[in-house]
Amino acid sequence: MLTKKQEKILAEFAKNNKHWPKPELDAALWQVRWELTALPHQREPEDGEYDTFLMLAGRGSGKTHTASHWIGIRAWKYPGTRWLVTAPTSNDIRATCFEGDSGLLNIIPSTLIKDYNKSLFEITLINGSIIQGIPASEPERYRGKQYHGAWFDELCAFEYIDDAYDGVQFTLRLRHPNIARVQQIITTTPKPKELIVDLNEGKVGGDVYVSNASSYDNRANLSATFFKQLETYEGTDLGKQEIYGEILDPEDAGIVKRKWFRLWPAKKETPTLEYVIASYDPATSEKTHNDPTACEVWGVFENPDIGTCIMLLDCWDNHLSYPELRRKVIDDFKEVVYGADNTFAKGRKADLILMEDKSAGISLIQELQGAGLPVRAYNPGKADKVQRMNIVAPLIAKGKVYVPADPEKPGEVAEWARRFMRQVCSFPESGGHDDYVDALSQALRVLRDSGWIQLDPLPSRDYDYADDKKKRYNPYAV
Repeated sequence: MLTKKQEKILAEFAKNNKHWPKPELDAALWQVRWELTALPHQREPEDGEYDTFLMLAGRGSGKTHTASHWIGIRAWKYPGTRWLVTAPTSNDIRATCFEGDSGLLNIIPSTLIKDYNKSLFEITLINGSIIQGIPASEPERYRGKQYHGAWFDELCAFEYIDDAYDGVQFTLRLRHPNIARVQQIITTTPKPKELIVDLNEGKVGGDVYVSNASSYDNRANLSATFFKQLETYEGTDLGKQEIYGEILDPEDAGIVKRKWFRLWPAKKETPTLEYVIASYDPATSEKTHNDPTACEVWGVFENPDIGTCIMLLDCWDNHLSYPELRRKVIDDFKEVVYGADNTFAKGRKADLILMEDKSAGISLIQELQGAGLPVRAYNPGKADKVQRMNIVAPLIAKGKVYVPADPEKPGEVAEWARRFMRQVCSFPESGGHDDYVDALSQALRVLRDSGWIQLDPLPSRDYDYADDKKKRYNPYAV
């Protein structure tokens, strides 16, 4: 809403330039109006020296309004350019980014719009510039596209957040004589996802300009009822995130807490291992938006103080083809020993190779068993990922699970295990890949149900994973 002073400025500008063609005058008034009304958190730095404009803000803080101006003004300022809008789903692009109250069609003056193709999510301006929408739910659609800049709306809600972000980066390759650097704007209410943390810390995204805002910063444009409802969430973690746009601690947001894990001193000799299990979560396919294959190796040992415990001995995740994964599993089994001083005299090979029997894993299990490896299929049954983690979480909370400490940084996890810790401790809030989560839950489940490690009393076997004693049958068979 304009103040009387701002209305006067606009009126004088229109009067002084009334001889301009209407589209030119409308465009100028639009930009002047934005300069007058934009709130501090909606403004980009005056020097323009950034690659990513990251707006982490609460609900109703004006994120969409900001981005619509950001990309719309650029599309008009630089004729014949191409711009990308990406959001979680097709409906989000249409209902929020394009047709919403703060969407592009309600922000860009109608005199500047030549065409809006609703089915293709494409706005064409009279100067030849194009603004195109592609949903993040279909990251493969970014292939072959190229743009001068992009807008990510509600990045934290992307199902394939990492693959979508990476896919867009490969499209930002068009140059323009008057555009000094290809830029992107990211508007989102933050969640403790790894990509968001990395963007906020400037680890990715080039030169990142971060703007933080709360719902209260846009109070003048929102209803009093809305803020009355917000009072319920004051002082809560949800309030910090959704109202104030704060990034919660990624490793304290999940089912499993970081403090539940015990650190094994780096200088302390690895204990004698009684049993070693290598747990694999094979990728469903080699498409870029699928999770990579993950592997975790766990060793069982006796702690005189608290009884039987387990320790993370190794972990890795990677996108591997079927032949590559088959070869690596075989080579690791034949060549790698774990524990003590890692010699065959004191170390121990994997006693069990555990692999979920899904997709590529089914054929792989059969081939590895045929090669003489101690491979066992894991069937999670009807339990979803969250249920599976809840089943084994008490083992970690009980202090039964160790991870190696970093030899150079006392009190921190070894560098090679940090990605594992981030992913596990932020699940399910982290989004993105959860390959380590599945590998962990199936390993702990089997170790628990096999009697290697347990709570007192032993939890009930509420979900069958694989029971060698029970024959499978089809109840619907004739």
